[in-house]
Amino acid sequence: MKKLLTLLLLFVASLQLYSEEATSKGKFSGYMFGDYFYNSARDTAITKLPNVANGGAKNLNGFQLRRIYFTYDYDISSSFTTKFRLEADQAANTSNGKIGVMVKDAYLQWRNIFSGSDLIFGIQPTPSFDVSEGIWGNRFLEKTILDLRGIAPSRDIGISLKGKIDGEGIFKYWVMYGNGSGNAPETDKYKRLYAHIQYNPIKQFTATLYADFNQHADIPSLSNPLENVSNNDLTYDLFLAYKEKDAYSFGLEAFTKQSQNGFIYNGSLTNKNAIGISAFASYNFSKDLSAVVRYDYFDPNSSSNSKGDSRNWFLLSLNYKPDEKVTISPNVIVETYESIPNGRSIDASVTPRLTFFYIF
Repeated sequence: MKKLLTLLLLFVASLQLYSEEATSKGKFSGYMFGDYFYNSARDTAITKLPNVANGGAKNLNGFQLRRIYFTYDYDISSSFTTKFRLEADQAANTSNGKIGVMVKDAYLQWRNIFSGSDLIFGIQPTPSFDVSEGIWGNRFLEKTILDLRGIAPSRDIGISLKGKIDGEGIFKYWVMYGNGSGNAPETDKYKRLYAHIQYNPIKQFTATLYADFNQHADIPSLSNPLENVSNNDLTYDLFLAYKEKDAYSFGLEAFTKQSQNGFIYNGSLTNKNAIGISAFASYNFSKDLSAVVRYDYFDPNSSSNSKGDSRNWFLLSLNYKPDEKVTISPNVIVETYESIPNGRSIDASVTPRLTFFYIF
């Protein structure tokens, strides 16, 4: 009995020591956002349309949690740090229909592997829109256009190198070699290469030039089934923004994505070119109240031989912060649709929401 009591005391003491070390070197954090939404307007054909960002049935309404983050950051040493993050949302549910949980981040970061540069390994953010999302600053309202339209993933499993090109950090770089499968395990031999250059001549202005090459298996040629042709994706993106902290911000993002032999026309394969443009602005009336507007244009196939699939997307929001870590936002999302080739016009999708965002 005494031995058991002694072992129990030692176990409790070791937990206490571990807890103290974890507290001194680590940090728990997280955030949540969700809404009360009401789909006030929808076309009857909405479920049959492709590339719909604002979907759902007309008059559908209710409360939803669109994202829950729970994060643990731990400093192994001055050179090595780690991040582990869980995410839950209504888009990925369990087999019994309840909100599911996934591993969002799990990586090791080697700080200053050489002067001004860090090496990162594991499930991690990609160079695709990490910078633009940070400056947009309203992820609780909506994703940036590359994410919203599924052009590039927010996470991938791989290895990356990022840092300063010059001593002052006016120019920064970020390159990554990943599976190209997002947070999912790899299932093929094809990979994705990402890269971006960031330019900050002054604190308020940011520009990034981004590109990625996503490799896929070859596909059979329509003209000769015994031949295979390339089916890779090449994406370019330019982001420009000016942000005066606690005052105002505005930005512009434009991308093009070429899918080799991704479009069939008159029995032949040709390249498919998607294009997108996003513009946003915000203005702070006070430290507690701000307004946000945004407009996106998206065409998944800019060919003159492909009609009826372009989209316009609008967001208007008023953000109220009763606390530094709490935001309440009445907002509305509107998406309009190009008339389909038979001439039928499509009614716009309109969704008013009351969004809650809180950090802990």
